Amino acid sequence: MSAITTRKSLAAALAIGALALSLTACGSSGSTKASGDTASSAAAAAPMDPNSGAPMAASGPATADQPFGSACSAVPATGAGSFAGMGQDPVATAASNNPLLSTLVTAVKAAGLVDTLNSAKDITVFAPTNDAFAKLPKDTLDKVLADKAMLTKILTYHVAPSRLSPDALAGSHKTLEGDPVTVTGSGQDFTVNGNAKVLCGNVHTANATVYIVDTVLMPPTS
Repeated sequence: MSAITTRKSLAAALAIGALALSLTACGSSGSTKASGDTASSAAAAAPMDPNSGAPMAASGPATADQPFGSACSAVPATGAGSFAGMGQDPVATAASNNPLLSTLVTAVKAAGLVDTLNSAKDITVFAPTNDAFAKLPKDTLDKVLADKAMLTKILTYHVAPSRLSPDALAGSHKTLEGDPVTVTGSGQDFTVNGNAKVLCGNVHTANATVYIVDTVLMPPTS
């Protein structure tokens, strides 16, 4: 083989080698970018913890201490009435920012209990929805709202003087009114006094744990 032929063959081999290295580098860079894009997309798609705002694990919430129940989807996703927003305020203020609880807030104001509830420490509130109050005959509701002593008795019957987590919820619990409420169930399925279903439970405010219920609780008559 001549020297010229040998030089041509060597040059061709070097060119092929350089091209292979270039293609390998591009392929590696593309794979890295694709992996990064996939991870970013996965993180963006991950559901967010409503209390902390952090992404939740794919297999479930980051912690077990989360709100639960069918009505939780009606709670605003952002703002003062969201789970995160309610967690920053004392319970009466938090309820006033939640559209599900506007009738309850009206009743609390009429009874003069806003400061009492906001200043209480570590309580549990069974909070009737607007629809729960709508179940009451209008004349009955009007009568209750106009009678401060009766209204106070009913509302304080919805408050237990300690925070009750879901695993401690079942059982009999004395209320601020003096009479106990009885909760049955387990997991994420609870009923209060046999007829008030928990629609959205384990909602945290700055000073209370709230269980939103579908029926107004009535204390025993003496």
